[in-house]
Amino acid sequence: MAVALASLGIRMIGVAVILSLIWRVLNWVWFRPKRIEKQLREQGLKGNPYRFLFGDEKEVSRMLQEVKSKPINIDDDIGPRMQPYQYKTVNKYGTKNVFIWMGPTPEVLLLKPEHIKEIFNKYADFPKVTRNPLVKYLFSGIALSEGEKWAKHKRIINPAFHVEKLKLMLPAMHQCGDELIMKWHKIGSDKKSFELDVWPYLNDCTGDVISRTAFGSSVEAGRRIFELLNELKDHTVTLMHSYYIPGMRFLPTKTNQRVNAIEREVHELVRAIIRIREKAKKEGEATRNDLLGLLLESNYNEMQQEGKSEKHGLSINDVVDECKLFYSAGQESVAFLLNWTLVLLSRYPEWQKRAREEVREVFGNKKPTYDELNRLKVVTMILHETLRLYPPSSWLSRAIPQETKLGDLTLPAKSEVWISLLMLQRDPELWGPDAKEFNPERFSEGLLKATQGRVSFIPFGWGPRICIGQHYALQEAKLFMCLMLQNFSFELSPSYVHAPYMVIGITPQYGTKLIIQKL
Repeated sequence: MAVALASLGIRMIGVAVILSLIWRVLNWVWFRPKRIEKQLREQGLKGNPYRFLFGDEKEVSRMLQEVKSKPINIDDDIGPRMQPYQYKTVNKYGTKNVFIWMGPTPEVLLLKPEHIKEIFNKYADFPKVTRNPLVKYLFSGIALSEGEKWAKHKRIINPAFHVEKLKLMLPAMHQCGDELIMKWHKIGSDKKSFELDVWPYLNDCTGDVISRTAFGSSVEAGRRIFELLNELKDHTVTLMHSYYIPGMRFLPTKTNQRVNAIEREVHELVRAIIRIREKAKKEGEATRNDLLGLLLESNYNEMQQEGKSEKHGLSINDVVDECKLFYSAGQESVAFLLNWTLVLLSRYPEWQKRAREEVREVFGNKKPTYDELNRLKVVTMILHETLRLYPPSSWLSRAIPQETKLGDLTLPAKSEVWISLLMLQRDPELWGPDAKEFNPERFSEGLLKATQGRVSFIPFGWGPRICIGQHYALQEAKLFMCLMLQNFSFELSPSYVHAPYMVIGITPQYGTKLIIQKL
């Protein structure tokens, strides 16, 4: 009897566990999404009815593939090509107050500056979205850290991006820029003008800048890291564009095995450089003026403060993650900015002329210094306008772990907010009737005047979690634009195909073919 009762009890526990798991799954894929949908609709938000498991995700993917199959005219708004389903939803319901379903999770589109300001200020209530763990391969470190870990990383990393430290990185940027100009002169050595796809050159050159400014004399190891991270990006993007099933990254597929091998090699390369630096420090060598040297120095100073131990600093894995982030985010953001600036200046030769005249007036044919770069008003206006029309990322998203009040909205737990930079930064209500046109003059009196104090220009984010490397990126972009404008003029090639699309940032799908004329 006792054995039978024990057996019955075990079976009942087993049934209870199975029923509990079934309820959790059903709640995740059906009951909770339907409750959230009801809450959103009661607040005047509009969107398609939730569809089991996938929501709008299949249609989102289908439309992205469809628009990718055909380019657009140079004067067309890039938004519907970059975010076709989101634009379709806004047009369908005739309001910006919409939501779409990414699987069982609704993403609430937010475009009001006051909402966006509150989200960025209350970053603890709106953490980064980590729905797909594959993101960590490309963007880890401070980008995805939260809470005390984020505060610690920011405190230690900030000194490496101080203005005085950025000045020390300028010679490495100069060297890479000079090498790029020499390559282009060599390509057109026997011609007054020539056609060139500038995108791969900009991509490689900004990668070389990162290698030099991050690792200094260990530049060859830095270049190898750059090559590996480029390959990692390609694999990761492919995986992220397929439907993610939890646990898939642990399967021993060929792609997963290669991704893991790249991760291991990158970590070993960076660790080897760190070990060399630590040995040199013990032998009394001065800190090197590259990012890794400055980061290690700041980390050492943090741990030497009274009452602090090693746990208060960054581990070697933390340092590796920050170096990876510097590569992934820093290299591509500058490459994108330079690429689209050249496209726009080729499209608007009057602005190209104004920028070149300013560069010649400030520098002549000399190499720019850091302080002189900050005197470039017209070039800065052009770069800001390019960032408005072609931001490094076309959207930002934030999670909502708990029900949260946001202005006049009450956002349900387990939903997300989704900010379209393309809609926000091209909104006629915020930027005027010419919002979709290239007009750097709108920044002639600075960012505050251009935005009228509203949070409507966020190419690098905003608030406490604004991108820590934005000044580095703008310094590099200004320098490269100066060198290019001093040596060449640009116009769009007849074979140029306008097809911006989203990979990690806004990428030229068919490259960027320009006619380059030597000056």
